[in-house]
Amino acid sequence: ALVEEEMRELGLAWIIAARSGNNEISEEAKPAETNASAASAAEAALEKDFVPEQDIDLAELAFEQGGHLMTNEKWVPPKGAVKAMMDGYEEIRVPAPERLAPPGDDEPAVPISSIPSWAQAAFKGTTTLNRIQSRVYATAFESDENMLICAPTGAGKTNCAALTMLRTIGQFRDAGGHIDVDAFKMVYIAPMKALVSEMARSFAQRLEPLGLKVAELTGDSQLTKQQITETQLIVTTPEKWDVVTRKGSEGSYTDLVRLVIVDEIHLLHDGRGPVLESVVCREMRRAEDTRQVVRIVGLSATLPNYEDVAAFLRVRRDSGLFYFDARYRPCPLQLEFVGVSEKKAVRRAERMDQVCYEKVRRHAAVSQVLVFVQSRKDTVRTGQKLRDMAVAAGETGVFVKAGSSSSEVLREEAEATKDRGLKELLPFGIACHHAGMARVDRQMVEELFEAGHVKALVSTATLAWGVNLPAHAVIIKGTQVYRPEEGRWGELSPQDVLQMLGRAGRPQYDTEGEGVIITTHSELRYYLSLLSQQLPIESQLVSRLPDALNAEVAAGAVRSRADAVAWLGRTYLY
Repeated sequence: ALVEEEMRELGLAWIIAARSGNNEISEEAKPAETNASAASAAEAALEKDFVPEQDIDLAELAFEQGGHLMTNEKWVPPKGAVKAMMDGYEEIRVPAPERLAPPGDDEPAVPISSIPSWAQAAFKGTTTLNRIQSRVYATAFESDENMLICAPTGAGKTNCAALTMLRTIGQFRDAGGHIDVDAFKMVYIAPMKALVSEMARSFAQRLEPLGLKVAELTGDSQLTKQQITETQLIVTTPEKWDVVTRKGSEGSYTDLVRLVIVDEIHLLHDGRGPVLESVVCREMRRAEDTRQVVRIVGLSATLPNYEDVAAFLRVRRDSGLFYFDARYRPCPLQLEFVGVSEKKAVRRAERMDQVCYEKVRRHAAVSQVLVFVQSRKDTVRTGQKLRDMAVAAGETGVFVKAGSSSSEVLREEAEATKDRGLKELLPFGIACHHAGMARVDRQMVEELFEAGHVKALVSTATLAWGVNLPAHAVIIKGTQVYRPEEGRWGELSPQDVLQMLGRAGRPQYDTEGEGVIITTHSELRYYLSLLSQQLPIESQLVSRLPDALNAEVAAGAVRSRADAVAWLGRTYLY
C-alpha cells in the first residue's frame, strides 16, 4: 500500500491500474499518462538528435603510408640539378644553393648589449644575434604572440627559443630584479629523448645566472611534486606531455604554463604527429578556458606548406610567421641522391656497398666522412667492406698514410680497445660507433674523429642525435630501418634524415657541406621531395581520431557534440 501511494505521488497510477486489470484509468492517472507520453516523445526526439546522418569509416580515410605520404604530384628539379644513369643505379646531383648577399643597412644585426642587462647572461660568449635571430627579435622578445620559425638545421633556432623564454621570464620580474619563480612554468617539447637531454643541459647553463631551474621529463626521468614545484622550464617529449596534460590531478602546475615551445613541429607529418596535434589543441583550449596567455612557438625545418602549420598554431602571418630557405644554412649543402635499381636483395646490398665505397674514397681524400647505417651490426660490416675494398684496390693510403702520426695513434688505440670490430678497423683509419659499444670505446672513437685521425666513421643514428660531431661529408647508406613495434621494415623518418644531414659541413672549416643518400630507386622521389622542400606536411590525426577524442572526453574537456566540433576545429586536420 505504501509503495502504491508513492507511485501515485510520482504520477505512476496508470501502472497500478494496468496491473490490476482495470482498463479505465482514473482521472488522477490521466495527467500522468499525458506526462509519460510527453516524456516518451522528448526521448524519441533526443534519440533522433543522436542518430548519425552519415557513417564515416575512419580507417579508409587514414593515410596508409603514414609519415611516408607524398601529396605532391611530381618533383620539380631545383636549379642546376643533374641526372645521370649508371650501371645498376641512378644518380641525381643537386648543387648547394647560392649564398646570400651580406646583410645591408636595412637588416642590422642586434647587438647583445642592446638586450636588457638581466637577460644578457643567457647569451654568454655571443656579441651579436645572427641574421635570423635579429629578424625575429622584435616579435620573439617584445611581444606575446604565437610564432612559427622555419629555418634549416644549424641556423640558430635555439637562440630564437631562448628569446621567447626571456620574454616570459621578464613578465614575472619586478622592478627590483626579483623573479617570481612560483608564478609560471615554461615547456620545451623535443621529439627525441637524446635531444631532450641535450636541450635540458644547454638551457640549464643559460638560465642558471637568473636563478631558474631546468628539468627533463621523459619516460626515463620522472619528477617528484617537489622537483616540479622548483622547476621553471620543463624539457619533455610529446608523448610524456600528452600523459601529463591528460591527468586532472596535474592541473595545479600545468595551469601555470605560460609558454610552450614545440621543436621539430614538422613531426606532425610523422606517425607520432597525432600526439603532438592533441597536445597543441589541449594547450589552446586551456588558454581559452582560463583566459590566460599561453604562448605557443613552433620551430621547424623548412617546409613548403608553412602557412597551413601557421594557421594551426594561430600565428599572424604578417608578424609571427618567419620562413628562411636553404640559403640561410650556415654551411650550404650540396646533395647527391643515389637510387639503386637492383631487384634482388643480395645484388642491391652489393651495389650499395660499391657506391658507398666510391663516395667515401672521394671525400676521404680531402676531408672526413660520416657514414650512417641503420643497424648496429651493419656499422662493423660496412666498415669491414670499406677496408676490404680499399685493400683490394691498393687505396688504403686514402684513409691513413703509412708512417704518419695518425697511423701510430690509431695502432696504439686499436691495441687498447677490447671491441673486436674496432680493433680490426682502427689501423686502417676507419671506425664504427653505436649504442651497444662500451662507453669508453665510444668516447675514444669520438675523440679520434674530432682530432682528425679517423677519416671514415660508420655509425647508427644515435651519433646524429646525441653527439655534435660534424664532418665535411655525410653519407646515408640504406634508408630501410626495422620497426619492432610494427613488426616490419619501414623507411627512415624525415627528422632522422634531416638530423643526419645536419651533421654535414663544418662552418669554421668548410664553405659548403656534402650529403649523399643511397636508397632504392622506388624511394628516390620521396627523399628528393623531402630535401628540396617539396614534401607538404599533412595531418595524420584521422588514424588516431577515436583515441584522441576519447582522451578529451575522459579529461572532461569534451562534454557534448558542440564541444567535440569545437575541439576538431582546433586541430591541424581541420
